[in-house]
Amino acid sequence: MANEEAKSVTDTDRTVDQLSSGGVMFRVQDLDLYYGNFQALKKINIEIPARKVTAFIGPSGCGKSTLLRCFNRMNDLIDDVRIEGKILLGDRDIKDANMDVVRLRTEVGMVFQSPNPFPMSIYDNVTYGLRCQGIKDKALLDEVVESSLKKAALWNEVKDDLGKNAVKLSGGQQQRLCIARAIALQPTVILMDEPTSALDPVATGKIEDLMETLKEDYTIIIVTHSMNQAARISDKTAFFYLGDLIEYGDTDRVFSKPADPRTEAYITGRFG
Repeated sequence: MANEEAKSVTDTDRTVDQLSSGGVMFRVQDLDLYYGNFQALKKINIEIPARKVTAFIGPSGCGKSTLLRCFNRMNDLIDDVRIEGKILLGDRDIKDANMDVVRLRTEVGMVFQSPNPFPMSIYDNVTYGLRCQGIKDKALLDEVVESSLKKAALWNEVKDDLGKNAVKLSGGQQQRLCIARAIALQPTVILMDEPTSALDPVATGKIEDLMETLKEDYTIIIVTHSMNQAARISDKTAFFYLGDLIEYGDTDRVFSKPADPRTEAYITGRFG
């Protein structure tokens, strides 16, 4: 029984699991997004590399979080949203009517701006998604909890108190727990929407160190308002302004030799 349940977690016929670093995870093609009559994204074309950290930067309201939510179709939950164009995950158009959205959101996990642990034990937080999938084998759940918390750099801090209510953890620990909760479902991609904006510098440093480790196994896309953070942790940086993708490339190049004057003005603090 344990083998069968483990198989249901790991065998998801995903076509992109084996992408090596440098391959393309997402291809966004001529993407337009409208909230009613307001166009929030305008003809976005971008390729997101596998097993790298890609940072989305830009002033508030520029469309970066909106694009992030397109990758796991969270915008479907918003009334009056209309999307045109394509988003390919591997060779699959995630906007296709036949796409299993629940499965997509398992494959493309998300960590939000503020830590949002469930008001239950650390153990139950990590296993919540698996239990919802019908996984009941205790040995398998124990294994996933330990593995996920280790990957989230939290195991050593909580291993002796897994029954503790997660809301009693510090903010930084809660955010790493949320990352562990996402990892437990074995995603291919982890989306992070300003994951350190509510954290102190020490906790922020731990999350940034964690991302450097996680990209060995996962593709990470992060929205951040911190230019220093984007420069420190990302391999690629995309700058958005008023719904347009202004510039995209290797982070070192974007920050040292931006091709567009608007990019330079933003990263040097002249606006935004």
